[in-house]
Amino acid sequence: MSKTVEEGFRIFHGRLTPTGTETEAAKRHRATIKACLENNFGMTSFYRIGSFGNGTSVRGYSDVDYLACIPTENLKQDSRKSLYGVWEALDNRFPASEVGIKSPAIYVPFGTDASESTDVVPADYLYTDDNIFRVYEIADGSGSWMKTSPDAHIAYVGYINSKLSSKVKPLIRFIKAWRYFRDVPIYPFYLELAVAKYASDETSIIYSIDIKRLLRKLLNNKLSAMQDPMGISGYISPCSTDARKEDALSKLQTAYTRAEKACDAEDAGKIADAFDWWDLVFAYEFPAY
Repeated sequence: MSKTVEEGFRIFHGRLTPTGTETEAAKRHRATIKACLENNFGMTSFYRIGSFGNGTSVRGYSDVDYLACIPTENLKQDSRKSLYGVWEALDNRFPASEVGIKSPAIYVPFGTDASESTDVVPADYLYTDDNIFRVYEIADGSGSWMKTSPDAHIAYVGYINSKLSSKVKPLIRFIKAWRYFRDVPIYPFYLELAVAKYASDETSIIYSIDIKRLLRKLLNNKLSAMQDPMGISGYISPCSTDARKEDALSKLQTAYTRAEKACDAEDAGKIADAFDWWDLVFAYEFPAY
C-alpha cells in the first residue's frame, strides 16, 4: 500500500524492473545463437542492444536484442534476402521454436516470457565516428539498408539520465509499460528516444507530471516521425503502418485524459482518486493506495 503518488511510482518501478532470474534467462541461449551465426556467416561480433542493453526493459514483456555484425561479403544487397538467410540458419538450428522475421530482426522465441526470447539484428559494420560510436547498416524493412548506432543511442539516453538524477530511464520504463499493458502499437525504440528527447529540455523529473506532459506532447505531435537526436538513423517512424498509428493515437488520447485526471486529483488532495486514475492508465497494474 502507498500513501503518496510518488511512493506509488517508486513501488511500481520496482515491479517493472527485471529480476536477476529474468536477466539470466535472457542470456541462456546466447552462446548457441552466437555459434550458429559464426559458423554460417562468419559473424565477427555479437552484443546486446535495446532495452536490456540500456536498462529500460519491462519485466515479463521486453525481449532481448542482439546486434550480429556480419562481414559485408556474407550479406546480400537486398536486405530482405539477408534477413531470410539468417532466419533460415536459425530456424534450422532451433526447429522446435517458431523462428520468425520482424525487420530489422530475426525473432527467436524461447520459453513463455518475452525475456527468454531473442531478437537478432544482422548488421554490416560501416565505420567508427569521431565520438568512437560504431555505425552499422541494418535492414530498413523495404529491401534497402539504413544506418544505426546502438552505441550512440545508449550514450544519448545515459547522458540525459545522469543529468536528471537517474530519473529518465525509469520514466522510459513507465511509458514502455503503458505501451505493453495497453497493447499500444508504437515501436519501443521510438518511445525510448522520444522520452529522452523530451527530458533533454527539462530541469527535473516528477513522474506523475512528466508522464502527463509527455503523453500530451506525443499526442500534439500526432506521433510524427522523429529525427534521430544523434543524427545517424535519419527519421524514426513510430509505427509500422498508418492503421497502427491511428490505433496508437486513440490509445494515447485515452491515456492522456486519464493522466490529466490523475494529476488533477492529486493537486486537489484526492490521493485515492489519483491512484485509481493511474491504475486505469496502466491497465490495473499500478500499486494500490
